[in-house]
Amino acid sequence: MAILGAVQVPHPPLILPEVGHGEEKRIQSTIDAFEAAAKFIADLKPDTVIISSPHSILYSDYFHISPGASAKGTMAQFGAPQVKFTAAYDEELVHAIDAAAKQEGIPAGTLGNRQPELDHGTMVPLYFLAKYCKTCKIVRLALSGFSLKEHYRVGMLIAETAEKLSRKIAWIASGDLSHKLTKSGPYGFNPAGPEYDKRIMDVMGSGNFAELFSFKDTFLEEAAECGHRSFVLMAGAFDGLAVKAEKLSYEGPFGVGYGVTLFTPTGTDESRHFLSAYDTIRGRMKAERLAKEDEYVKLAREVIEHYVKSKGGYLRSPQHIIPEMTAQKAGVFVSLKIRGALRGCIGTIGPMYDNVAEEIRHNAISACSRDPRFTPVLPDELGELEYSVDVLGPMEPISSPAQLDVKRYGVLVTKGSRSGLLLPNLPGVDTIEQQVDIAKQKAGIRPEESGCQLQRFEVIRHF
Repeated sequence: MAILGAVQVPHPPLILPEVGHGEEKRIQSTIDAFEAAAKFIADLKPDTVIISSPHSILYSDYFHISPGASAKGTMAQFGAPQVKFTAAYDEELVHAIDAAAKQEGIPAGTLGNRQPELDHGTMVPLYFLAKYCKTCKIVRLALSGFSLKEHYRVGMLIAETAEKLSRKIAWIASGDLSHKLTKSGPYGFNPAGPEYDKRIMDVMGSGNFAELFSFKDTFLEEAAECGHRSFVLMAGAFDGLAVKAEKLSYEGPFGVGYGVTLFTPTGTDESRHFLSAYDTIRGRMKAERLAKEDEYVKLAREVIEHYVKSKGGYLRSPQHIIPEMTAQKAGVFVSLKIRGALRGCIGTIGPMYDNVAEEIRHNAISACSRDPRFTPVLPDELGELEYSVDVLGPMEPISSPAQLDVKRYGVLVTKGSRSGLLLPNLPGVDTIEQQVDIAKQKAGIRPEESGCQLQRFEVIRHF
């Protein structure tokens, strides 16, 4: 086997004394575990260390592998320009992975090197590794916007390519956990935060990598995790292998979760080929999601699937219309997500059609094909789309932002002919200031402009 072992580690810059200035002592358990993880990697004596980093060059449709003989970086961004790094790349392995990806039709390689400098997701692990391994060459691997299945495939590809080159590798899966652990933390609190951290540390601590696929995309977004896809890339390198996992530490005193786990392959295990498990797990999750959809969402889905599959056809007689949809008029927003990321959102502030059913039908088509921020939805994306339908209540003028509540009320900001609307209870929008600022941006209203009119509204959100 090509892979000798791997570690899951976080990458908080303040773990470095030059950045933390004493604050790092609050995560001493993480520091001690990181030291043990770095020594574990060095003791394996790998030819090359793969580092998957969430902060390397991120493309939605490509896995970037850093090219060249070497790269440099500093912690200047974090107030410590004196902390410098130089990493030697394994050019032969990088070229081989690039060629293998092309041959397999996997969108991965060395194109688009717009950020050649080392990122902190790479430098923090190197800070510890350099104490024990002075000559380790690395391969720096970025994440992508592709599914977890594609991340797993890339991990498999790297291990297979290393095997063909007789290259012994170790893997550092760099990634923080949730950024939503505490109200006092820099990112605020979401119940999904601590839930994610418990689940992920249970999965990593057991080495049950198939369970990495069972995390809902919306749940990952709500938890504001950082490293999940990095962990999946690493897991792919262990495909078909039995794994001994050892959890060393977990803590999150700054509102961000930090976990350290060691992984050692112990031989082949035909039951641990997890690529096919993705389809089984995700199929079950999709069935559960569809079973919970109400008629509003079913109507949006029915209209969009017909429109996309028929290349622009308008569904004349949809099945999912109930009397309450035709008995009221209201503004409606239809939102689409894929793998946790927004894929389209179009709506009307007030009623434009005869009833809510027609409002959903027209806005669903616009959301999948006319949102200027996105290309039209493709047929092969339909199976992964998640829908929500927001039916807007009446607009209520307010005199102050203090009358808003980001969880309960949406906001409409107007100045002259410019207006911007933001729905309530959106992931990542935690303060009234954020809500108003985003609505202003959507309206093209500069932050310093005054005299804006505010209106609030409630919604009934259908999933």
